[in-house]
Amino acid sequence: MKAMIFAAGLGTRLKPLTDSIPKALVKVGGKPLIYHVAAKLKAAGFDELVVNVHHFPDMIMDYVREEDGFGMRVAFSDERDLLRETGGGIRHARQLLEGGPFLVHNVDILSDLDIGWFLSKARPDALANILVSERKTQRYLLFDQDMRLAGWTNIATGEVKSPYPGLDPSECRMLAFDGVHLISDRIFTIFEEDGWGERFSIMDFYIRECANHAIYGVEPEHLEMMDVGKAETLKEAESFLSSLK
Repeated sequence: MKAMIFAAGLGTRLKPLTDSIPKALVKVGGKPLIYHVAAKLKAAGFDELVVNVHHFPDMIMDYVREEDGFGMRVAFSDERDLLRETGGGIRHARQLLEGGPFLVHNVDILSDLDIGWFLSKARPDALANILVSERKTQRYLLFDQDMRLAGWTNIATGEVKSPYPGLDPSECRMLAFDGVHLISDRIFTIFEEDGWGERFSIMDFYIRECANHAIYGVEPEHLEMMDVGKAETLKEAESFLSSLK
């Protein structure tokens, strides 16, 4: 089965570290972030990996090769000409990802997620199944009682985005996205048919398309998760990683 790691980002929140190395190679527990994610995917049974690159791309590619692809067949989706964001990054990697459903994992997410459990709970008829949890944030995805995506809200500003006019967030389940999704390769046809361009957010796509295509949330009963996105959280990430082990 195929998985994709988002490793193309500029890592601006991790400056000054990312002035000289890509976010994917920032170390936690003595190993780069991409190592932790790839090892988790390998342990879950994935044998094909796609890594998109943009910021210091050669450094990431050299490291992955030094690690012998973490025991998987690895292909690189080269975005050095244009940083395409998450949705555009998936679309750009079409030829590498087609052939069935594929998992996408952010490079800066550490968690105790049992990926096998996540796959077992995914609805096979869905366009996408996205990992969500009840954690504190300002931005939440909105789901109906069947856990089908209906929109998005920012509780700090009151902004709501949804294809359903007048959607009331108080009548929805409000859950935070945790950086992991299982996606049907039918998504590539929809990208083309609905005019999605080269650069766009996959969350914007989900929110605009959720009325026409089934997108479901998958919520574990318990999830320890950390977004290692800021330089000041790296010490905390060391402790977090130790606790997971």
